[in-house]
Amino acid sequence: MTMLAEVVDVVIGVDTHKHTHTAAVVVAATGAAVDEATVDTDPDGYAALVEMADRHSGLRAWSIEGTGGYGAGLTRFLTERGELVIELDRPNRPARRNGAKSDPLDAVRAGREALAREHLAQPRAAGERAALAVRLAARRSAVDASTVAQRQLLSLIVAAPETIRARFRGLKTTNTVNAAARLRMSSTWDTETRTYAEVLRDLARRIQAMKTEADAHEKAILAIVRSWRPDLLELTGVGPIVASSGLTTRHRLNRCGDRQLNRAIHVIAMQRIHHDPATRAYVERRRTDLRNPKTDREIRRCLKRYIARQLYRQLEQPLDDL
Repeated sequence: MTMLAEVVDVVIGVDTHKHTHTAAVVVAATGAAVDEATVDTDPDGYAALVEMADRHSGLRAWSIEGTGGYGAGLTRFLTERGELVIELDRPNRPARRNGAKSDPLDAVRAGREALAREHLAQPRAAGERAALAVRLAARRSAVDASTVAQRQLLSLIVAAPETIRARFRGLKTTNTVNAAARLRMSSTWDTETRTYAEVLRDLARRIQAMKTEADAHEKAILAIVRSWRPDLLELTGVGPIVASSGLTTRHRLNRCGDRQLNRAIHVIAMQRIHHDPATRAYVERRRTDLRNPKTDREIRRCLKRYIARQLYRQLEQPLDDL
């Protein structure tokens, strides 16, 4: 496999922070650091880094930590200008005495580590891919907040005074939330009972609000996927959340591991096992094969390999050709 050092002359490693970025120019052939700069995280600062890079001739690449976080602005600035950007997703930071930190050293290390790696990651694509990532993050936050509030609600009901607890006995979770959201206060209640009722009502209304927000994000995600890659939704077991969680990458499946993509493939496999007649027939055939019977775990692994190949071929084919 071609190493980065065989392609470029210098690598600019960048240690990113919220307010400043520190960059170091590393010579590909020797790993020597020949220049460095610390700039503010604004267009003027990004331009200053490009000016520093221009002082060194030859082909170059940028190795940036956190291209989807603190380094997002710089990554977007460089990508718009045709620069080669590499995402340093899991940097190996050496331990330093007394926890001391050196941004210039970390920038040099970012450049050298990119030169040493066999598999390089590219920043996630902009446009629809970035829009999906934002929507997914917001939806995930709403779902998590709703889940936490729901657990608190159910726990408080168990410990609530009998006057309150009796109202929820025998109700399922959804009905419990709805009933709690409609709780009315009574002037005859003592401070403890009234406090339980008020908190339960607030938690229930928070759960409802978070669910409404999550549903709105999911509808927006579906609209983006339908306008961008509607062919993905035609695949068995693929829905809007699965399609936007890992299947919309424009690049080859990550050899180093992609947890979101792996989860998406797992969800597709389980959906097909439970709901697709052809897949269920395949599972039964492999399970009862007298010559080479497979365990359920082995069958799922086979299905995931098939799904990964199917998705790869689907994503490699331009939408206009479908």
